[in-house]
Amino acid sequence: MLKILIFISSISLFMMGMWVFSSKRKHLLGMLLSLEFIMLVIYLMMLLYLVQGGLDLYFLMMFLVMMVCEGALGLSVLVSMIRTHGNDYFQSFNILQC
Repeated sequence: MLKILIFISSISLFMMGMWVFSSKRKHLLGMLLSLEFIMLVIYLMMLLYLVQGGLDLYFLMMFLVMMVCEGALGLSVLVSMIRTHGNDYFQSFNILQC
């Protein structure tokens, strides 16, 4: 019963993260925060699955490294976008601009 409750709560957290990601399309910072929340929920689900199965947790360390790299890359894109355009609105961002 507890496993089913944890599974349902993790799926609902994932769906809430996806909803926030799709509703905060205007600001890049809001999208990056929701992506990090989604990645944390995926990490939690993988942790629960690997611990329950008694498997090796080495993959979780690699996943955490990828999460940190993704966060650093997102922040660098955010900083460069704010430096060039002055804000993080997607409406003011033009791909064809140099």
